[in-house]
Amino acid sequence: MGPKVRIMRKEENKAIVSIQAWWRGTLVRRTLLHAALRAWIIQCWWKQKLVLLMENRRRVALDAFARQEWAVVKLQSWVRMWCIRLRYLRLLHAVRIIQVYWRWHSCHTRGFIQGHYDLKENQLNLQLEISLGSQACRVQQCIPLPIKE
Repeated sequence: MGPKVRIMRKEENKAIVSIQAWWRGTLVRRTLLHAALRAWIIQCWWKQKLVLLMENRRRVALDAFARQEWAVVKLQSWVRMWCIRLRYLRLLHAVRIIQVYWRWHSCHTRGFIQGHYDLKENQLNLQLEISLGSQACRVQQCIPLPIKE
């Protein structure tokens, strides 16, 4: 082997080594790219899981808040209803007292009218009782109704 052959072999070896280095670098870069893609996929999945977890926590907190607000509103409405009912009952009691005295006064000074009626087939039966102090008057009357057949 001559010096030219050795030089060519050295150059070939350098070329072979550089091709091998390039190929190994390509393989390493490809492997790193695949690893980075897989890591990115795992990170995306984990971020989605965290978002779902936070959304569930938010929903639970919102539901608890809504239930608490509903309970407060319901309790307030019951208390208001109770207060209004008490006021209504006091007023009703006062009205009944006034009515009793007014009716007693009306019966003893002016009198009153009571009565009822029955509607049967083609006649009206009317019964009235009129009281004026100690005097009483009863009226009964049957009124025929003109019904065309």
